[in-house]
Amino acid sequence: MTWCSLSPPEVLKRLKTNIQGLTGEEAQKRLVQYGENKLEEKKPVTPWQIFFNQFKSVLIAILLIASIASFAIGEITDAFTILAIVILNAILGFTQEFKAEKALEALKKMLALKAKVIRAGNLMSIDTRFIVPGDIVVLEIGEKVPADIYLLETESLQIDESVLTGESVPVSKETGVLPQATSLAEQKNMAFMGTIVTNGYGRGLVVATGMQTEFGQIARLTQEVKEEESPLKKRLNVLGRRIGEISLVIALLVVILGIVQKRPLLEMLLVGISLAVAAIPEGLPAVVTMTLALGVKNMVKRNCLLRNLTASEGLGATSVICTDKTGTLTKNEMTVKLIYIPDKFYEVSGEGYQPKGDFLSNAQPVDPSKELGLFLLLKTGLLCNRAVLKKTEQGWQVLGDPTEGALVVAANKAKIFKKDISCEACPLITEFSFTSVRKRMTVIYHYPEKNTAYVKGAPEVLLPLCQRYQKNDKVNELTGIDQEYFNQVYKDMAAKGLRILALAYKEIPLEITHFIAEEVEKNLIFLGFAGIVDPPRPEVKAAMERAKNAGIEVIMMTGDSPLTALAVAREISLFSPKAIRGTEIEKLDEASLRKILQTTKVFARVNPAHKLKVVDILQKQGHITAMTGDGVNDAPALKKANIGIAMGIKGTDVAKEAADIVLLDDNFASIVSGVEEGRREYDNIQRFTRYLLSSNFAEIVAIAGAMFLKLPLILLPVQILWMNLITDGMTALALGMEPPAKDVMHRPPRDPQQPILSKKVFLIILAIGIWMGVTTIFSFSHYLGSENMLSKARTIAFTGIIIFEKINVFNFRSFRFNLWDIGFFSNPFLIIAWLATISLQIMVVYFPPLQHILHTVPLNLADWGLIFILGIPILIAGEIFKFLRKQHFKNQPC
Repeated sequence: MTWCSLSPPEVLKRLKTNIQGLTGEEAQKRLVQYGENKLEEKKPVTPWQIFFNQFKSVLIAILLIASIASFAIGEITDAFTILAIVILNAILGFTQEFKAEKALEALKKMLALKAKVIRAGNLMSIDTRFIVPGDIVVLEIGEKVPADIYLLETESLQIDESVLTGESVPVSKETGVLPQATSLAEQKNMAFMGTIVTNGYGRGLVVATGMQTEFGQIARLTQEVKEEESPLKKRLNVLGRRIGEISLVIALLVVILGIVQKRPLLEMLLVGISLAVAAIPEGLPAVVTMTLALGVKNMVKRNCLLRNLTASEGLGATSVICTDKTGTLTKNEMTVKLIYIPDKFYEVSGEGYQPKGDFLSNAQPVDPSKELGLFLLLKTGLLCNRAVLKKTEQGWQVLGDPTEGALVVAANKAKIFKKDISCEACPLITEFSFTSVRKRMTVIYHYPEKNTAYVKGAPEVLLPLCQRYQKNDKVNELTGIDQEYFNQVYKDMAAKGLRILALAYKEIPLEITHFIAEEVEKNLIFLGFAGIVDPPRPEVKAAMERAKNAGIEVIMMTGDSPLTALAVAREISLFSPKAIRGTEIEKLDEASLRKILQTTKVFARVNPAHKLKVVDILQKQGHITAMTGDGVNDAPALKKANIGIAMGIKGTDVAKEAADIVLLDDNFASIVSGVEEGRREYDNIQRFTRYLLSSNFAEIVAIAGAMFLKLPLILLPVQILWMNLITDGMTALALGMEPPAKDVMHRPPRDPQQPILSKKVFLIILAIGIWMGVTTIFSFSHYLGSENMLSKARTIAFTGIIIFEKINVFNFRSFRFNLWDIGFFSNPFLIIAWLATISLQIMVVYFPPLQHILHTVPLNLADWGLIFILGIPILIAGEIFKFLRKQHFKNQPC
């Protein structure tokens, strides 16, 4: 059906609806009939596919070869044990990937887009999935069109349809009836799913949803979040591959040495496999996955919703945060507090969005209906407005821009309501929407005698467009002296921390029917200023201090005036000698802007192009930048920044899709909190990676050292697998849950190119690995008195190296602080994991079925005493090293 060729009454009739919208009951029936408004997604990965994918790795191939070799030499128990461990590893990997898929689905639901619909005459915001044919949808700038819509009303409506038609220029939309053969790109009375509103306002009737839309018929788009592999994970994969390559070389050399020593070939094959298995940290991928998944959940608790895993690591490395002011640094509870009309000020009482309050002049209440200048200003603010004030169960709320909402509330306090001054006889004719470039908004209403334009905008933009001003019931010429005076009033109001809007109007003869913004917005009549207060969030000042201590610079980039921006900056302890305007940024070359950025932290009257330029300079200086944004035009800056942060409450759909993080509460303090979580997560990944590598190196030293000393095989492959997958993996995961170090927000941002293992850390791991490996060989050889003692000697070595590693894990909680600094019990998960792994090893030593599988024999109390005597010095040496290092190198973190 070609909807564009039908008239509005025909469309309403066919869809069995009316301009008041569907009732809730009818909408629910249609949802069942038509299904949810979403595109078909690619076929999800089945649980079986996830499970079998766990077997696609070099490690698994090595283990399977080991199993086959064990079968070949008659070690049937070993063969089945290795196979069981391979399956166990696959189950562990499957569990984590399956959880990740479920978590991704939950995140996708949290990122669900919203749309404004009219149902039973009431404007409401609903999830786009629940839109049905017959719904009346309201379209505003920056929003994504949620379905295919027949337009019933448009005001300067423009839509970017490039994603659908390839047309790069936004298309102007208008109502009317078109020929049935009109091409998709020329259907100006239609708005299509997936396109973006770039200007104006529209209201229309949903004619198709989901796969029945034009988008659904020509493309298979998915709206799922794409999980990207983080740079950290890539570096870990590279590290793992290199370790695997080194392990194979070592294994080959040892096998060759054994052959030279004339050892049995099958024995040497077992030694080679043991070394290869020992060198590879099998538990590392699973632990990384689990830690990253926990990081996503922890970020949500801090009101930071990650759209990809890269964001967590990047946020932790952030060195500059470029933040908006309104709603991020401030409460976004806009309230008109002070009004100026020529030669008169009015204070406005009342808090928040509740439409109750008085207008005071010289501390005396006045009746706005009897003050013509005040009445005209409030009327202009109400009509030049798209916000809607509603009373809900939670109280009074504004649907739309909070600044516009403040003007609606102020007018309602004066008992001025849009339904009383805007009716069928006095309709809205057209609108020229506010944009970051225009910095003003104009609406034109039709009246029987004349048309009237109502305008609001930034004072420095609007005042130059005025040639007259309203004083009481008279209109006077606006002279240069008047301009200077009004500008001074504006500056004085802004210096008090108020956000200032100028308001004006203009009468237009009825014979003018074609309206051009530049012509309409000339020769305006100035009405006055509305001073809107938006107090800083109480927690922001402390967050600023935390960011400063963490070595993070904060730059405020706002569309407000320089005076207002500086006033707010002073309140939150963001110190800047001055505020630079966006127009000044345009004139500065790269070198000049770089110099200014060294001291200036407040930028006012900026648009997205200015943000883009600043971010580019900062990145060229080597900074990792986080940028906040909420508008459709912020998307380039959000993508350009290392970490794009969209506002979850006031942000447009476009901004959210361009961002790496959606800030669920629009609060700057949550960004700083997210930085702390990002740093904690990276620190923990370093901790358990280093720990696992030290454990694996100890195993290599033990096996290779015993080989060089011509001793029997010290550890069997099945024992090594038990250590790497069960005991080490459990404690490594617990290390991944370590709380933030007490200095995590008192040290500078890390270099994102910093390797997991620095040379200094590598030497520490080397020393610890040699210690544990040598003591394991010592305990093994001590019990190897005769051939009959081999089982006990191997049990001592097997149990000993596990105990050494469990003692060593406490060294890796921190290389900067002693245990008494961080608290022995501050990570209860590690204590639980430690006790669990020790208990498991006791079972291995004394429980017959496990004895048979892992080739162990019982140990007596003296044996355990020797193991702990050899192991305790590992912890003592580590604590002495940290204490000495803390005294001499306090500011040099490992």
